[in-house]
Amino acid sequence: MENDIDDLLDEVEQKYVKKTTPSRNVKASPTAKSRVKPAGSGLDAAIDDILDIDLPASHTANAFQSTSKNSTLSTSGNSQSKSEQKSRCFPVYLGGSGETMGRGASMNKHACDQLRCTSCDFRICHFENMAWSRDTDYLFLRNNAPDFQKLKGKLSRKKGCRAYCCQCQWRNVLEICELRDPQLKWVCGKHPS
Repeated sequence: MENDIDDLLDEVEQKYVKKTTPSRNVKASPTAKSRVKPAGSGLDAAIDDILDIDLPASHTANAFQSTSKNSTLSTSGNSQSKSEQKSRCFPVYLGGSGETMGRGASMNKHACDQLRCTSCDFRICHFENMAWSRDTDYLFLRNNAPDFQKLKGKLSRKKGCRAYCCQCQWRNVLEICELRDPQLKWVCGKHPS
């Protein structure tokens, strides 16, 4: 099996990996010339050659330009300010209309207000002090969500209840509870920190 993988890698290397050489406009760094290249496959040599090429100053300046004065570089090289970072609820909570909405955590139980459905790829709608009627069905939601004017025909007033829906599922929730129903494919869609 190892020989098959090696043969496949050799074939890919021969077809797609070409040894790169610096062009006239791009000069090699002084450290690249003095660096000893390890003995190995042609792929290692090609990667080393690519890493040894210096980009013009205009490319490197744009790549690391920060978006704000307080931005930090992450280990992956992406610059992102702390205010731009987003986080998910863990665990995800649903709650009645009396519950605070926001990013939830095990110590900070808030009903998530950024829910998305992975089944229909739709943002979850929620309606305060409302409940779904028993005859609500998939086809009704598929044709009418998220338009409240169309949905209100199946909603009734119920104090303390929050009605949730996407285009394929719906729930009435009276008090804070962890989202554990396997039928609901709802996940937190990330909150701004």
